[in-house]
Amino acid sequence: MDIATLAGIIAGISFIIAGIQMSGDLSSYYDAPAIMITLGGTFAATLVSYPFKRVLEVFKIAKNLFFTRTQDSKTIINQIIELANIARKEGLLALEEAAYQLDEPFLQKGILLIVDGTDPELVRNIMEAELSFLEERHSQGQAMFETMASLAPAFGMIGTLIGLINMLKVLDDPSSVGPNMAVALVTTFYGSLLANLFFTPMATKLKYRSSQEVLYKEIMLEGMLSIQAGENPRIIEEKLKAFIPPDERKSLNEKTSEGEGQNE
Repeated sequence: MDIATLAGIIAGISFIIAGIQMSGDLSSYYDAPAIMITLGGTFAATLVSYPFKRVLEVFKIAKNLFFTRTQDSKTIINQIIELANIARKEGLLALEEAAYQLDEPFLQKGILLIVDGTDPELVRNIMEAELSFLEERHSQGQAMFETMASLAPAFGMIGTLIGLINMLKVLDDPSSVGPNMAVALVTTFYGSLLANLFFTPMATKLKYRSSQEVLYKEIMLEGMLSIQAGENPRIIEEKLKAFIPPDERKSLNEKTSEGEGQNE
């Protein structure tokens, strides 16, 4: 579970509620028609923008923001080094059994292509095509949240306009102007809250997750092609370290040294 996403939402809501209670009444910020206009309008406009099936997937995408399988570049590199050692000692055909024990479908597919004797250039083309379609699928989910982020404030303004029109109808009653104006502005508040605490940060988190997943798969691809080329496992390790930050390289070096010490 991604604690940062949940903690950020809870913290944001908590700070807003605390700020409201310090200077006013929380019940004043609840208005059912405003919620209907802002949330309902945003959802309806999203339906106009995307196919119904894609809109329903937004709930699955939102779930993945909280519950997703995390990958670790160091673990991936260690896996590839293990596969390289197997290939160096027993040959490429020995990788087939190891491939079926892998949890990562992308890495498993690439290794099986290598075992089948596929040309290295064709392996690269097939795996890069899969990466390209992966990025495309991810970008669609990101675009949906970005669309909702742009629509929510707009429907907040529409709700405000509706509230102002209703207020002007009873302008002859000065005592109703203040309360009606407050209700009219609540919809703008809802729209801004949805856009800036939920939709925009979610789109940003999805972009980050996508870039990380693509990076991990690029590490896998480079490692697979190096194994197929028969490169020394140490050379492969140094090559793959270029993909990760210096602090992670240091911890990887320490883990590798410990592993070599145990083997001795």
